[in-house]
Amino acid sequence: MNTKEHRQVILDTETTGLSPADGHRIIEIGCVEMINRRLTRNTFHVYINPDRIIDDGAIKVHGISNEFLQDKPRFEDIVDDYLAFTKGAELVIHNAPFDVGFLNYELSLLKGKKTTVEEHSSIFDTLPFARKKHPGARASLDALCKRYGIDNSHRELHGALLDAEILAEVYLLMTGGQFSLMDFNASVSTQQQGIIRLAADRPKLKVMHCTEQELEAHQKQLAMIKESSGECLWHKLDE
Repeated sequence: MNTKEHRQVILDTETTGLSPADGHRIIEIGCVEMINRRLTRNTFHVYINPDRIIDDGAIKVHGISNEFLQDKPRFEDIVDDYLAFTKGAELVIHNAPFDVGFLNYELSLLKGKKTTVEEHSSIFDTLPFARKKHPGARASLDALCKRYGIDNSHRELHGALLDAEILAEVYLLMTGGQFSLMDFNASVSTQQQGIIRLAADRPKLKVMHCTEQELEAHQKQLAMIKESSGECLWHKLDE
């Protein structure tokens, strides 16, 4: 059994504008920890005083005001905590160049020894992964929530921690479900793992066969799937 720990941190940021090249800064960081594809409820969340005015367009996206950030810590005040939380983890980010670009800009402004995100963490970008998995389809976080049936109705505005939590759900479903049974640590109980044991003396399960009408409807549905996607896995089972 593979017991090696795989630690991931799902990360999102909010900023004063679109590009650090224009002097824009990070104003919020939200991180959610996942170990062996299981959310640990361990998070890192902080608001940051950027020492500059937020663009009106950015405020419309995340709703964070200049007044709200006036008494918040600056990036240099929280950087050690951020690096301690993310060090050695694989960062899961939607459109990673945006967030990593801003983080590296903030890190470059620090006095003393310079560092980068890439020196502390590896990066998995869910945006190109989603585009490759669903070619031609919209790949925004909202679109992926709709595709995978994730309720984000409570997301009226963007927020770093909320978006990181939503991305964690999207990532787990998009990459094949919540977990693999082979990833469990031997010390974790079956109840913690979510495994349900059926009673050994349970009555024999009754087999319900489909009717001719139900079989015909099923075949029509498979034909529609094949016509829309070019492939139907159910057909391969019959080969």
